[in-house]
Amino acid sequence: MGILGIDLGGTYVRAGLVENNALLKVESIPISKNGAADDVLNDIYNLINRFSDYEILGIGVGVPSIVNVEKGIVYDVQNIPSWKKIHLRDLLREKFNIPVYINNDANCFATGEKYFGKAKNYKNIIGLIIGTGLGAGIIINEELYEGKNCGAGEFGMIQYKNKNFEYFCSGHFFADEFNTTGEKVFLRAKKNEPEALSIFSMFGANLGEVIKIIMYTLDPEIIILGGSISKSFEYFEAEMYKSISGFSFSNSVNNLKIEVSEIENVAVLGAAALYYNDVGK
Repeated sequence: MGILGIDLGGTYVRAGLVENNALLKVESIPISKNGAADDVLNDIYNLINRFSDYEILGIGVGVPSIVNVEKGIVYDVQNIPSWKKIHLRDLLREKFNIPVYINNDANCFATGEKYFGKAKNYKNIIGLIIGTGLGAGIIINEELYEGKNCGAGEFGMIQYKNKNFEYFCSGHFFADEFNTTGEKVFLRAKKNEPEALSIFSMFGANLGEVIKIIMYTLDPEIIILGGSISKSFEYFEAEMYKSISGFSFSNSVNNLKIEVSEIENVAVLGAAALYYNDVGK
């Protein structure tokens, strides 16, 4: 018996069966992102059917959108234009007759780290995704906190300089300021190219500023960084900490741990962890 975790991306949907805290099987298929709403649903149904030989206790789904967690409704899914308002939980329940849990991808990331990753031994956790955008999942006293409208953790939308934090602390920074990508800058930084190292220094300083806001508002024990840009941590770490050192309370700075996620398939595991998060309440 296992839990099925599903990660709905803009190009692919992936699913993995979790049993005894381990992934037994992972499957991935492309989605009909420009098709009708039912086309995408059928892609998900077909993927779930690939696990029909297993006894599944529940399904967790992570979606890159705002989610009505109580009703299992997803709104305006990124990169899937037809998904404006989908009653995903009810549709999956009716189709497969098992419990279903829906949440956004950042909350799944934080939950995945809590149950499977570096945040296992902590009660107050931030899972901060730095990739295409900037978003966070929040766990307070071991409880996932989504806010009334599943909008908690949108630190990227806070105004910063002449834009917002997402602009300066995600892939937008590399694309819009330097007409490149984080990956390309990373490859150049590995060759010790001064310009690439300078770009990451600026990025780290900006990231440190948003982390200070997280510290002032939530005072977490640990922040886990995820997303594609987190893999370049060694190149922006020093400036990030230099920025954080300006925080008003030195004891908070000394106690805070910042780690980079090392979980493979964390999005799938995090979606599955929604089940554990619910049954453990």
